[in-house]
Amino acid sequence: MDIYTGTLGKALGGGTGGYVSSHRAIVQTLRQRARPYLFSNTLMPSAVAGALAALDLVETETERRERVGHHAARFRKLMVEAGFELLEGQHPIVPVMFHDAALAARVAEEMLLEGIYVVAFSYPVVPVGKARIRVQLSAAHSDTDVTRAVEAFITARRRLGMAP
Repeated sequence: MDIYTGTLGKALGGGTGGYVSSHRAIVQTLRQRARPYLFSNTLMPSAVAGALAALDLVETETERRERVGHHAARFRKLMVEAGFELLEGQHPIVPVMFHDAALAARVAEEMLLEGIYVVAFSYPVVPVGKARIRVQLSAAHSDTDVTRAVEAFITARRRLGMAP
């Protein structure tokens, strides 16, 4: 690859900024010619400070990373055992597949009635027929929270008359 582009907006919070990594001549050309660069603003100092603090935590602490990994693995295991379809992965953002946009939205509404906030995603955010609910686990959750979330999905499914 000659050019790498990306954003760490989700990983480091703030939701702003991106990067280009390449040979110096390519980066300089993009700085002079790329419309997004010409009309961009600098990052907010608070976003940069937050990102630096997050990187410091990643380098110096493992406990929270291990805890969120535990919660994600446990959530995945319990959801699969309960008969839910999940997208493969090991990260703490777990897509629970419903395929139908209206159904995913109704499940999210039922989850909120159970005190669990999740977001349904459908087209154009995801492909048609791939509607899902995205569950975001964190190190701040407990095993009880994870169990409660799974139970809320089961309750929502039952209320909506969905087969397990």
